[in-house]
Amino acid sequence: MSEQPPLVLVVEDEPDLADLYAAWLGDEYRVRTAYGGQEALDELDEADDEVDAILLDRRMPGLSGDEVLAAVRERGIDCRVAMVTAVEPDFDILKMGFDDYLVKPVTSDTLCETVEGLLRRGEYDTEMQELFSLTSKKAMLETEKSATELADNEEYQRLTDRIDELRSRADQSLEAVTEDDDFEKLFQEFDDDVGADIDE
Repeated sequence: MSEQPPLVLVVEDEPDLADLYAAWLGDEYRVRTAYGGQEALDELDEADDEVDAILLDRRMPGLSGDEVLAAVRERGIDCRVAMVTAVEPDFDILKMGFDDYLVKPVTSDTLCETVEGLLRRGEYDTEMQELFSLTSKKAMLETEKSATELADNEEYQRLTDRIDELRSRADQSLEAVTEDDDFEKLFQEFDDDVGADIDE
């Protein structure tokens, strides 16, 4: 039996919109919908760590998306989260543990690409996931804030420093892998073997 498709939880207090997102994603993924924050946490409890990605609205009555996100991280639920919201990003997003941020309205293509990206990130190690998340936050803020606002914000400066640090580590890791395994030599040997087989 083939492995089941990834499970995506759509959390959106407007049922028509939640159902639309679910329809867009339904051909590629298993999808569950929650029409509020508490319902989302109930779904996560029932899923037994099975949820791979969450699309989460921020502004909901009762338990907000921000509170749901905090609960997901506090519980140590290992899944990627994208905020899909009408709330324009502000510096408060720097303290939030999401992986991506979409401002409504979103298209079918954008939503599907976002979920695909979230699932791909889930395959990386913790530092690479952090790098993707921080880079996403940086890009969002740079579209919303002026250069002066960014320059005056200490948290944004710490964000850019952390991104530089993570990129440097990633580059060093790549160099170490290349040096240890000598990929060029490996591929050269492969090409030589293939060439020899063809000559024979």
